[in-house]
Amino acid sequence: MPGAACQEVRSTCPYCGTGCGVLLRPDGQGGLAVRGDPDHPANRGQLCSKGLALGETLGLEGRLLAPRVHGQETDWDSALDLVAASFRQAVEQHGPDSVGFYLSGQMLTEDYYVANKLMKGFLGSANIDTNSRLCMASTVAGHKRAFGTDTVPGTYEDLDEADLIVLVGSNLAWCHPVLYQRILAARGSRGTRLVVIDPRRTASCDQADMHLKLRAGSDVALFNHLLAALRAGGALDADYLRHVNGLGAALDAAAAEDASVTGLSEGEIKAFCDLWIRTEKVVTIFSQGVNQSTSGADKVNAILNCHLAAGRIGKPGCGPFSVTGQPNAMGGREVGGLSNMLACHMDLDNSRHRDAVQAFWDAPAMPDRAGLKAVDLFCAAGDGRLKALWIIHTNPAVTMPEADAVSAAIKACDFTVVSDITAATDTARLADVLLPAAAWAEKDGTVTNSDRTISRQRAALPPPGEARADWDILAGAGRRMGWGAAFDYQSPAQVFREHAALSGLAGGFGLDFDISGLSSLSDAGYDGLAPVRWPVNRDRQGGRFFADGRFFHPDGKARMLAVRHRPPAAAPDRQYPFRLNTGRIRDQWHTMTRTGMAPRLSGHLAEPFADIHPEDARRLGVQPADLLQLSSPHGQAILRARITADVQPGDLFVPIHWTGETASSARIDTLVAAAVDPVSGQPESKAAVVAAERWQPAWYGFAVSCSPMTPQAEYWAAARTGSGYRAELAGLAPLVDLEAAARVLFALPETEVQVITDRHKGIARLALFQDGRVMAALFTAPEPVAVSRDYLAGQPGSCTAEVLTGVPAAGRPDPGPVVCACFGVGANTILQAIESGGLLSVDEVGAALHAGTNCGSCRPDIADLLARRPFRQAAE
Repeated sequence: MPGAACQEVRSTCPYCGTGCGVLLRPDGQGGLAVRGDPDHPANRGQLCSKGLALGETLGLEGRLLAPRVHGQETDWDSALDLVAASFRQAVEQHGPDSVGFYLSGQMLTEDYYVANKLMKGFLGSANIDTNSRLCMASTVAGHKRAFGTDTVPGTYEDLDEADLIVLVGSNLAWCHPVLYQRILAARGSRGTRLVVIDPRRTASCDQADMHLKLRAGSDVALFNHLLAALRAGGALDADYLRHVNGLGAALDAAAAEDASVTGLSEGEIKAFCDLWIRTEKVVTIFSQGVNQSTSGADKVNAILNCHLAAGRIGKPGCGPFSVTGQPNAMGGREVGGLSNMLACHMDLDNSRHRDAVQAFWDAPAMPDRAGLKAVDLFCAAGDGRLKALWIIHTNPAVTMPEADAVSAAIKACDFTVVSDITAATDTARLADVLLPAAAWAEKDGTVTNSDRTISRQRAALPPPGEARADWDILAGAGRRMGWGAAFDYQSPAQVFREHAALSGLAGGFGLDFDISGLSSLSDAGYDGLAPVRWPVNRDRQGGRFFADGRFFHPDGKARMLAVRHRPPAAAPDRQYPFRLNTGRIRDQWHTMTRTGMAPRLSGHLAEPFADIHPEDARRLGVQPADLLQLSSPHGQAILRARITADVQPGDLFVPIHWTGETASSARIDTLVAAAVDPVSGQPESKAAVVAAERWQPAWYGFAVSCSPMTPQAEYWAAARTGSGYRAELAGLAPLVDLEAAARVLFALPETEVQVITDRHKGIARLALFQDGRVMAALFTAPEPVAVSRDYLAGQPGSCTAEVLTGVPAAGRPDPGPVVCACFGVGANTILQAIESGGLLSVDEVGAALHAGTNCGSCRPDIADLLARRPFRQAAE
């Protein structure tokens, strides 16, 4: 089909909740060219580094292409027959609460809908939860307590119109770069002020007018102080407060709050409150730093209290705004994908809602109470209460708190099914049945982004092998369980129409989520559906909520809550003196199943690390590039130390992305306790307590290879490169036979070997050649290996005879570590351009090299390079 290779397909990016539109052009060879959709309202053509690299994440390497039962390939009928029989048997013998589903924000809304219908309406249990529980459950709880429903009041247009934007627990520059650039555009055009509230300095602070480096977990105290200041400053909106209950109690709690627990000075707090009070158009954006806490729901309500009290909600340029971490966390919330929700924002504990949904589905059963939330779900799998578990598109053996215990629980469960695109995940390796699912570029359905915009995700490639869409897999299981008519779906359009029609019941109950205006879409109308913000019914399309003061509690009013600061669940002590903060890095996504395949995304930060303050590093005797061992009551990790004042003394920051597939000891959630918010059930992933000490191996190593490696060392971390793979290594036992160790590491027996050793310094270097080409190289030393890593990463497959020097020959370029992943520009390239061209600003670097001119998330790094340029002092 030569014409098909030229036709672009409109779809959506599968990463964060920004919901960027993408244009996909198949090349006819299984690949795609990817660019931003200039007509999509979420991104207007922009993409971040991850979105731009989507075309590099395709391919069949590692893809699961056929169902497997106990490790053996089988056909779909046999696999689904087994799944259906095992779930039905568990329900018949042990009751409906003996089964559970654990889902993912990677699922499309149609997938989520079928899963929720199958579990709640037909299996009869609410034991269906999602990894969104780890992402935004505290926001859901806060919204429901304040508004009566899980309603996001803000839109992206508010970012364009705000005069002040406050980022709370959100490194927007790295985690939602397109939204951050939208803020910077407003800053340039209208002078929008930016405040960042975060215990550590992040890339989002680069353009901030104010950075409040508060103590971890003290957000409630800060916003309570703001609420008290609103009253003291006469900034309460009396007219709007006629639509709000609970003001008095909330003010009393705020007045009793001790703002000193924030660790901020009185001057810092006053400056923030004064700026907030005197700026009418304020948007407060919050994310995981607020949600992932044992007091996450209270933090959300402390923020909502301030906006309600000041009447700064429901108006252009105003409002609290939760940004979600996953592409379809919102869609999952809409269909009831959480264990304490029903569907379309209806409530499990409301008998009228339950009866209406049961009748609509013609369902045989409907639970009348919430099911097990994520942490409790895996506890039930571990202690035998759960007999059958289905995990779809997520990796809880890595991402759940106390991840070692979760791995053991999955393994212990009588029957575990995993639907995914690969068998090479920590979770998939524990499954009894593996079902091959379609990947993002092969899926057809809808997603909802953080500002309630529903977008189509369209398939640009056919699913490989026997992979199937998730809604189809779930429907097939439902039919085999005996409910043929209820799950007789032939297309995602059919599922969507049913979902939209069901939402009309919610609208009839006076709830917010109603897209019944889309329930009569034809297949062609569904195929061509343009991005649309809900609600969509005969009376209304899109728009903001709450401008009219109408809320969704029975009395029609909002509720302010009396909340008080509560410290994190665990406090540092002599045994575990550090507070551990976890989070994301710029160019990776979740557990790297997708982004780990793109070489340029691994070029920026190729190894798991721990940020540690210089004072703590000195006290522990840790030098730059040393390895750091972290320990908690639940697990251990070994990470590369990054010494930086970006974190506070006593705090550590570590990324969440590495797994047992990509590193030996970097599954960070093994360290995190399973302490949860009592209201939302969201784990406290930002404030675990750990011990830290320098880990001293007998040797360090760095290796590159054309093919995947099989490290045997106690420490290793591998990453993909443009010419193969790279790995950091370290071991406790001395390397006695370097060549033998290299043969095992590289699995390349039929190659020529060259070895250079310096026994006095303990340095050894080895390269393997085939037909004059470098196949692999290994460098070892008693200290962290000093070689040009990014140069060496490009050498496998080349004819470079001097590879063992570890540095490029004179006249050969060494771009250095990747700074701009969008355009693949390295640090050395930027430094050379600064020096040779006399460049003085980030914009001048962008004009010369394009670096920093796309998503802009590397601009702080470019600024750091400019600040240390060698000729600066001479010029000054």
